[in-house]
Amino acid sequence: MSDNWSAMVMAFVALFLVGGIVSFLKQGLKKGAVLLAALAALATTAAVLWW
Repeated sequence: MSDNWSAMVMAFVALFLVGGIVSFLKQGLKKGAVLLAALAALATTAAVLWW
């Protein structure tokens, strides 16, 4: 386990957003999926930088 909870939370948020991307694509909401992809990339970057 990591002592850095912020990085772990951001990684969880990124995974949650990836699930949202899959859901949005199944519903045909491509613009929303693109927005979630950008947010997931930001959350992943934050997790890596905080680690």
